[in-house]
Amino acid sequence: MIRVLKMIGLCMGCLIGMGVLFSGAAVGGFMYFNAPPEGLSMPDDPGREVPGEINHPAKANYTRFFEVYAGESAMAVGRRLKDAGIIRSHYFWYILSRLDKGYIKAGTYRLDLPASQMAIRSILVTGQQFLTRVTIPEGVTLKKMAKILEAAEICDADTFLAVTEDPEMLAAYQIPGETMEGFLYPDTYFFPRDYPAPLVVKAMADTFLRRIAALPGMSGTTDLYGKTLSPEELYQKVIIASIVEREYRVDAEAPLMAGVFYNRLDIGMALQSCATVEYVITEIQGRPHPEVLYTRDTEIKDPYNTYMRTGLPPGPISAPGAVALNAAFNPIRKEYLYFRLIDGNAGRHYFSRTLDDHIRAGALYVKGRSSS
Repeated sequence: MIRVLKMIGLCMGCLIGMGVLFSGAAVGGFMYFNAPPEGLSMPDDPGREVPGEINHPAKANYTRFFEVYAGESAMAVGRRLKDAGIIRSHYFWYILSRLDKGYIKAGTYRLDLPASQMAIRSILVTGQQFLTRVTIPEGVTLKKMAKILEAAEICDADTFLAVTEDPEMLAAYQIPGETMEGFLYPDTYFFPRDYPAPLVVKAMADTFLRRIAALPGMSGTTDLYGKTLSPEELYQKVIIASIVEREYRVDAEAPLMAGVFYNRLDIGMALQSCATVEYVITEIQGRPHPEVLYTRDTEIKDPYNTYMRTGLPPGPISAPGAVALNAAFNPIRKEYLYFRLIDGNAGRHYFSRTLDDHIRAGALYVKGRSSS
């Protein structure tokens, strides 16, 4: 009997010991897989973009941006985290997802690493995105965009401009110019601080393409008649839109202005847009914006000066918004060849077919100002 009791006690001791052993192993395994990978191994090229992540130079503590795509499964997110060297095991990530019923929310997240799997999951589940609101006004240039983004601490101005001139980026969006001027849509965006400039540019260029596709009579880069615009044809329309953007003040007049410019192009007449001269003065020569344009200004020898040369300038002169883009893609083609400001307060213009009519309108405008 005593021997039996001893055997029972021995078995109980073994079971308890095994339980402690298994519990210890489970706790140890949990702690191991929950902890960040040793050294957080980085890709060979720290500047290379990995889908969903941006890699920074390896160091003990650093920041990485991670994007969760809409409709993406927890397992897929775990795989990308594992491939990026942020977590040890995507299987452990999946187990956590099964135990925690909270849903991962789509968005771009800033991860301060190293961090445990539970800490990372908490950020993705609670949707704690570090975003800054920044508004890019219509009609600004790339240089002004860069200053706005830098002031908002989104990205470095010089880096942003370098990306907009990168041949690979230009080729990706089939832009036949030397920069992405005119192809970054002016809008309100929400970006994380210290966000990589290539992703900022990509977000704004993608928005531009969506806006083009949403224009009346357009489907992507195909018009109402099923004609697909070539990159060169799209570029020409964006140039027109960028000029209209800097000329119009009343929405209803924008398509008429576009019609005037198209009419002039058809007959080989110079566009004579004051906006292009202002672009030369401010963006190319780096001088302050002029209050008044003089004859000497319109005689500046520069390819962008549409007083001195016929045809379109070499590229867009601003970031056109919805009204100007719609005007360039859907102009009102009457017989007008001229327009002149006649109401400075309301921003209304007078459109005319002949130079004599244009001059008379100018005389009436001057007379009206002197009598007021």
